[in-house]
Amino acid sequence: MNLASVDLNLLVAFEALMEERHVTRAGQRIGLAQPSMSSTLTRLRALFGDELFVRSASGMQPTAKALALARPISDALGQIRGVLEPTSAFNPATARHRLSIAATDYGDLVVVPRLVEALRREAPGIDLVVRPIIDPAASVASLERGDVDALMGGHLPASPRIIRSTLFTERFVCIRDAKRAKLKARLTKDDYTRLPHVLFSSAGGDGLPGAIDTMLSRHGRKRRTAITLAHVVAVPFAVAGTDLVATMAERVARRFATAAGVSVVPIPYDVEAFPIDLLHTRRAMADPALRWFIELVNRVCGRL
Repeated sequence: MNLASVDLNLLVAFEALMEERHVTRAGQRIGLAQPSMSSTLTRLRALFGDELFVRSASGMQPTAKALALARPISDALGQIRGVLEPTSAFNPATARHRLSIAATDYGDLVVVPRLVEALRREAPGIDLVVRPIIDPAASVASLERGDVDALMGGHLPASPRIIRSTLFTERFVCIRDAKRAKLKARLTKDDYTRLPHVLFSSAGGDGLPGAIDTMLSRHGRKRRTAITLAHVVAVPFAVAGTDLVATMAERVARRFATAAGVSVVPIPYDVEAFPIDLLHTRRAMADPALRWFIELVNRVCGRL
């Protein structure tokens, strides 16, 4: 293909269609009326030899070809935008900006404090709003609509409109009352299923089986959930002074172990580690402030 014969504005239109899934809204985003946007879609289909977007009851759904093209086209446009922007477009030390993210309890406790510290040091004029992730699917939809700039946490659902990067990996550990842990430093597999457990559930109920229950079922085992709590910070304080045990992310458990009077001990089973991810839209890479913020989050998490 002769690149000189390709109108790069077609790629901008493709990006808008991928994010909006609606011809009229995509056209409004890039300044084209509906007939012109329809004509642009026809040209895109001819360029790539594929339908790319197919009408459905829920909007224009991307084909497999479109999904495969989405990331490389977004990356290419991001690089072009970066080259064309003035190098002085964003100075974090003097910028006045407001950013909004949503985070799980884990992100609030482990990442956000370090992130706030870095913001106050490097960009004191940037204000940050942190909202809770209670319903992960709803939070992803909010990100897609542009209501928040980024999502942070573990076990967040995927979306073809969202860019996901892994900040670091986390593992599960067990906590128990510190005095009891001194009498018996390690739990056996029988101990783990015999002792009553505390469960954190932001929805306020047992919910669907999590990674721990799924793992135990593979071993033909089952634990008893004696206490269910809606806030993760309450878990270690509920365990302290009792025969209860709980399974938690290690960085959260160690953050509260001394204050709560609990000990961190290994889980007597092999439990797979899980990623802590940062999610943002492709639009973020075209915004100098958001691009800098994403780089800052990665830098901060590299030291955790």
